[in-house]
Amino acid sequence: MNKGMLAVLNESERLLVLETEKAELAKLDEDGLVALHDRIRRARNKYTGQYRRGGASKVPAKGGRGKASQQNSAARAKAEAFEVALANVSTALAAAARRTAAELKAERIAAARGEGAPAVAKAPATGRKAAASPATKRTRSDSSAVAKKNASTLAAGARRQAKRDSR
Repeated sequence: MNKGMLAVLNESERLLVLETEKAELAKLDEDGLVALHDRIRRARNKYTGQYRRGGASKVPAKGGRGKASQQNSAARAKAEAFEVALANVSTALAAAARRTAAELKAERIAAARGEGAPAVAKAPATGRKAAASPATKRTRSDSSAVAKKNASTLAAGARRQAKRDSR
């Protein structure tokens, strides 16, 4: 965050925003990130609301939204600072959630295979799903069940269409 954005904040607000630096975010677990995200979001909503209400109240006196917004620059700067901070926390929270989801998935797969606790699994670096191993691929051994499901879907669609046509 640049110094110009921090200059408009008071001490408690500045400390809250400084908690969103990368080094500070790396120290937090997912629950801590959720709590910080909530605090930052509430502060952002507060100053965004103040900015909008302040600008709206000055429009009749100033004669337009553009002239009224010039008088309200401090609230706008605070709202923008908290918006940037919220984006930083949201990014870190999303990364933590992806890590947790990958760990839980690895645990479920290991439990289903009866292996016990797995080593720490990493999510694919590209963000794409890894190819399924031959043991986890679905096979269509019961083609009658598939045929029944397809027939049921077609019949339900035909019933809906017949109901519409009869109106």
